[in-house]
Amino acid sequence: MALRKSNKLPQTAVIKQILKRCSSLGRKQGYDEQSLPVDVPKGHFAVYVGEKRSRFIVPISLLSHPEFQNLLQTAEEEFGYHHDMGLTIPCEEVVFCSLTSMLI
Repeated sequence: MALRKSNKLPQTAVIKQILKRCSSLGRKQGYDEQSLPVDVPKGHFAVYVGEKRSRFIVPISLLSHPEFQNLLQTAEEEFGYHHDMGLTIPCEEVVFCSLTSMLI
């Protein structure tokens, strides 16, 4: 059985790209001089969930949980990370809230 080399980035590199993308969506109203959203506390990031794209602020510590990493992989497969809508998680809001409440 031969092993194939994957073209995917290591998980830590992907996470760094996510955080960079989430914090550099542009200088808009509600952003500070470093292009960081003023309503997102340090150590947290914003995600958009569900059909209505409801915005949630979640702690960075969730990135280390395998269940949350599965959500990120699903988001990458469905949306990619190079779009202007912010990090969008493709699942129902109820499921997302239930999962994050168990992980926090």
